[in-house]
Amino acid sequence: MIDVYSWATPNGHKIHIMLEECGYRLHRDWKAIPIDIGKGDQFNSEFLKISPNNKIPAIIDSNGPDGKPIHLFESGAILLYFANKSGRFLPKSLRGKYETLEWLMFQMGGLGPMLGQNHHFRLYAPEPIPYAIERYTNEAKRIYSVIDKRLSQHRYIAGKTYTIADIAIFPWTRGWEKQGMDLKSYPHFERWFTEINERPAVKRGLEVLTALRIPHLDSTAKKILFGHKPTQLPS
Repeated sequence: MIDVYSWATPNGHKIHIMLEECGYRLHRDWKAIPIDIGKGDQFNSEFLKISPNNKIPAIIDSNGPDGKPIHLFESGAILLYFANKSGRFLPKSLRGKYETLEWLMFQMGGLGPMLGQNHHFRLYAPEPIPYAIERYTNEAKRIYSVIDKRLSQHRYIAGKTYTIADIAIFPWTRGWEKQGMDLKSYPHFERWFTEINERPAVKRGLEVLTALRIPHLDSTAKKILFGHKPTQLPS
């Protein structure tokens, strides 16, 4: 059994989707253990043993590479782990592998952090900061343009086949409207987005833990999420 410590966020959904795409089924092969990041579950001492950076997702696979349990944190590392474990969604050729990895790193090092800041200043900041909103909206437009250009030349992010690069990028772009984007400005991205959104495994992955997530954050949740560790939690 694979234990997935997660929440209904873009990084969490990456792993939910990956597992379903690989043929693992929720409740049969893996279970989702909710880490409510709005309540501070990520600071629990037991969770920190497997995710020392207090971020979701993290996993424990009882059947690791050597037949022994393994725990991992960081969504990119987890995607690579299951790609290698299943033999899927990462090309076998060195060229194809590196082309996939460069776009995975693009998501982890650029797209995710920048769209995260976009969300923060557009939706969650205590007060509007015009400079920050403009800065991160413009950066989001640049990132979407990069993706759109890439997809004008290839069906999928890394080329001809669906890979972990698509799985990593897709959940972060589901909030395109809240990020201030107009899909009509990015027709190739829109084509790709529509196709990925209709994949059965993607639909199943996106349902995981979603019912538990409260749509609107209260002031306490915002403090916990944005840098204030709740003092009542065990160290």
